[in-house]
Amino acid sequence: MAESSSSGLTFKLHPLVIVNISDHYSRVKSQMHPPITNTATTTTTPPPNNGAEGAVETAPSSSSSSALASSPRVFGCVIGVQRGRTVEIFNSFELLYDPATHSLDRTFLEKKQELYKKVFPHFYILGWYSTGTDAQESDMNIHKALMDINESPVYVLLNPLINPAQKDLPITIYESELHVIDGIPQLIFVSSSYTIETVEAERISVDHVAHLKPSDGGSAATQLAAHLTGIHSAIKMLNSRIRVLHHYLLAMQRGDIPCENSLLRQVSSLLRRLPAIESGKFQDDFLMEYNDTLLITSLAVLTNCSSTMNELVDKFNTAYDRHTRRGGRTTFF
Repeated sequence: MAESSSSGLTFKLHPLVIVNISDHYSRVKSQMHPPITNTATTTTTPPPNNGAEGAVETAPSSSSSSALASSPRVFGCVIGVQRGRTVEIFNSFELLYDPATHSLDRTFLEKKQELYKKVFPHFYILGWYSTGTDAQESDMNIHKALMDINESPVYVLLNPLINPAQKDLPITIYESELHVIDGIPQLIFVSSSYTIETVEAERISVDHVAHLKPSDGGSAATQLAAHLTGIHSAIKMLNSRIRVLHHYLLAMQRGDIPCENSLLRQVSSLLRRLPAIESGKFQDDFLMEYNDTLLITSLAVLTNCSSTMNELVDKFNTAYDRHTRRGGRTTFF
C-alpha cells in the first residue's frame, strides 16, 4: 500500500462521523461479549443484522491475543458533499455485512440511501467505513462494489485499539489508486491527510457528551473538577500553540527563516479577532462581571445562613414547647 495519495483532494471530517463509528463498534462489541457467567466455557454469537462479522468466542482464555482476534469489525457508509477538490464528510450510517461472501447487503444500502436523500437531499454517498488496525485484502472487494455509486469512494478506517502514546486520532482515510505492479494494473489503498471540521451545533453536542454525568451518580464536585480540568487543558494547549507561533515569528524577524507574507496576514487576522484586553471597556465589563459574581456568592452564603438559622429556631421552638407542656410554668429569660 502506498504511503500517501497524489490526488490532491482535501478531506474534511466532522466529529459526528467519528462518534457514530465508535458508537457502532461499542454496541456490536457489547452484544458479542456479554458479562461472563461462572461456567467453564461460554459461547457467544452476535445477534443477526448488526452490521458486523460473526464470531464465536471461548471465555476461559483471557490472553490479549484472543481478545484482539475476537474484536468485531463494523461496516457502514459515509455521506457528505464534494465541492471541487474539497470533500467534506458530514455523517454516516450502518450497513449489513455478510462475512461469508465479504459483501454488503445492497438492498439495505439502497433503502438507507433513499431515506437519507429525503432528509438530506444535498448529501451523497462518498464511501464507506470500517474498523481495524489496517486495511485488509477483502476490503478492496467492498470498495469495488461501491464504485457504481461513487466512482472514487473513500475508505474511513477507525482503529479501536487504545494506544496511550498516540496523540493523533485513530482515524485513517484511504483512497484507491491504480498502480502497475509486476506489469499488472491493480487498485491499491493509499492514505490521505484530513482535517477536523466542526460547526457550532457539533461543538455544543460534543461538549455535552464529554461532560455527561457518570452513571455511578458522580457528585457535583466531580463534574466541576472534570469541567475545570478540561478548561485547564484547553488553555494549556492554546498557550503551547501561541508559544510555537511566537518563536516562529521571532525566527522570521531575525532572518533565520524566509519571510512568508501569507502567514503574516493570517497571524494579523488572528490577532485582530482577539479582544483588546487593555481597553477601558474591557476593564469595565470585567469588573462588572467580577462584582456580579461576588454578589451572587454573597447572596448564596446569606441564604445558606438564613436556612440554617431557620432550622435552629424551629428545633428550639419544638424543644421549648415540649418543656412547657411537661413542666408547667417556666421562668422567662
